[in-house]
This record gives sequence, C-alpha cells and structure tokens, in this order.
Amino acid sequence: MIEDGIIGGGMIPKVNCCIRSLAQGVKTASIIDGRVPHSLLLEILTDEGAGTMITG
Repeated sequence: MIEDGIIGGGMIPKVNCCIRSLAQGVKTASIIDGRVPHSLLLEILTDEGAGTMITG
C-alpha cells in the first residue's frame, strides 16, 4: 500500500512501526488520533473504533 501510494505522508512511519510490532509478536496495532477526545477508549471499547487497526 505504501508502494502504491495509498499510504503516504505522516502515515508511513506509523504504519512501519505497526508492521515492526506485528513482526515481533504483537497481535494487533492501532493508529488513533490523540486529538479526538476519548479516542483510545473508543478504539478499545466500541465496535466502531476510532482509528485504524492493523493485524498480522
């Protein structure tokens, strides 16, 4: 997706960190916007989430 230009700009280092975490055994990694109130709770505790979850 990075090579295809779908993921770009400031998302590239975030996605790369998620990929490295998955390679080291993490089951899921999430990218969330910390500027959104309660975004961490929304991501963890709701079905809709508040960010992007990457699984391996």
